[in-house]
Amino acid sequence: MYRTAAKRFLYGATSGNISAARIGSLPNLQNIISFYPFSTSSPDPHSVSNQPPNLEIPHVSNSSSSSSSTAGESRRFKRQRPGVDYQDEQARVLKASLRHVARLGWTEGAMIAGAREIGVSPAIVGSFPRKEASLVEFFMDDCLQRLIDIIDSGEDLQNLIPSERISKLVKVRLEMQAPYISKWPQALSIQAQPSNVPTSFKQRAMLVDEIWHAAGDEASDIDWYVKRTILGGIYSTTEIYMLTDSSPDFRDTWTFLDGRVRDAFDLKKTIQEAKYLAEAVGAGMGGSIQGFVNKIFQR
Repeated sequence: MYRTAAKRFLYGATSGNISAARIGSLPNLQNIISFYPFSTSSPDPHSVSNQPPNLEIPHVSNSSSSSSSTAGESRRFKRQRPGVDYQDEQARVLKASLRHVARLGWTEGAMIAGAREIGVSPAIVGSFPRKEASLVEFFMDDCLQRLIDIIDSGEDLQNLIPSERISKLVKVRLEMQAPYISKWPQALSIQAQPSNVPTSFKQRAMLVDEIWHAAGDEASDIDWYVKRTILGGIYSTTEIYMLTDSSPDFRDTWTFLDGRVRDAFDLKKTIQEAKYLAEAVGAGMGGSIQGFVNKIFQR
């Protein structure tokens, strides 16, 4: 339900920016998008849940106890780590393997090369139940931790308004994928495999949660889910745009990102989309659409 609302919201802003030709130029990308966590396309309801893994959507209530419970739940979700606790030797192999991804892709071959690089028997690759998925998920966890370190340091964030913080942090996170951009469609395809979707979804849910917290978000109840769904959609569409961007240093991608975030925070441009969201979540509007929008997107 929430992703359907985000689809309407985002496509109202992006329909003219990512052409069918650009999307179609990437092998199997339509299949990737259909399973993609936070995608603006509707996934198979039998393969992907509409709720963050391990989080129960609370009953919406006006009571203060409900608000307090949901806010506490969101804080507990923040900085839980979905990844496997690898043994030291396994973690070293995965870290070394990343240096071979640009050449060999997100493959067992890259993992074997990583093991050999640090003097470990290639047989250790057999200790990873999902092999290539383990490598992608290790990278995602590592990027999240690096982003958390940047957030905690307060580096270049203190003097930015929330919308600017969001743009900056999404850009910082996506720049971490730049060295692997030619192989990233393969990573998305691995994440979209049914056995890997739950972890992939949770990792991305944690990512957008961190970014919203860094922007000063203190939402509870339904606002918490709506905001994260919208930001997840912005992140996903920008990530897909980045795959076909040939501009220097992904300049067009960052312009695209800034536009999507700006649209999300621009109340005048999102009145109609807010109506869709209000209908989707069954939220009370306090007598006006403007009141609902102000509640969802506070500068």
